[in-house]
Amino acid sequence: MMDAETIAGLAEELAEADRTHTVIPRITARHPEATIDDSYAIQGVWRDRMIAAGRTLVGRKIGLTSKAMQQATGITEPDYGVMFDDTVYPTGAAIPVDHFSNVRIEVELAFVLKTPLAGPGCTLEDALAAIDYAVPALEVLNSHIELEGRTIVDTISDNAAYGAMVLGDVHRRPDEIDLRWVPGVLSRNGEIEETGVAAGVLGHPAAGVAWLADKFAQHGARLEAGEIILAGSFTRPMWVRRGDEVRCDFGEMGVIECRFV
Repeated sequence: MMDAETIAGLAEELAEADRTHTVIPRITARHPEATIDDSYAIQGVWRDRMIAAGRTLVGRKIGLTSKAMQQATGITEPDYGVMFDDTVYPTGAAIPVDHFSNVRIEVELAFVLKTPLAGPGCTLEDALAAIDYAVPALEVLNSHIELEGRTIVDTISDNAAYGAMVLGDVHRRPDEIDLRWVPGVLSRNGEIEETGVAAGVLGHPAAGVAWLADKFAQHGARLEAGEIILAGSFTRPMWVRRGDEVRCDFGEMGVIECRFV
């Protein structure tokens, strides 16, 4: 693994890029020996600094769980990051585009846990039993590392490219709806850009929650009650810029709207 000084230095670069809304050179271009373990260590140092600065962790994001996203990025395994309270917006929100870099939108479902969830060996049934409700969501991607040539090491180090999420106002328990067939019809300025169904995420959107619980078990940790788990996109990312109005129709789970200012 990288030494602690290098990891801390890269975490500080990413923190500064977040503050200044800028982009840094690829970590893997400068440190081709960097591993996935190194990338999570960088993310962990950054996370701990954010918490020490007063931010409150409210959940986790899972990324790269669908073929659409894997093909869009060239990365073939899921990843995860953290979400803070100041990154959660309600539907209808005006989102400051200058707060982010390389701004894109993804269509997802989020889950709120009613009980803790721990691995190893966590199944989809275990995840569904731990979920209080599902809610439609849009993820705002925020990449502080140059996009061209990046690898999963770069993406994970950069908090899995998470910037913010917009949550809908329709909640459904897993026993109320077949979550696999929740649609997403994503529009920008009135024109449909992306469509998909939630089954595109590992066959069932809650399967990512089970996957994450197993990942956490490798580090002696678990997912906690009350956490929001953003389960991964079932569309390709859509670029947005200032002035864009975004709308996503999730069928019986309602509509999310937001605009970038």
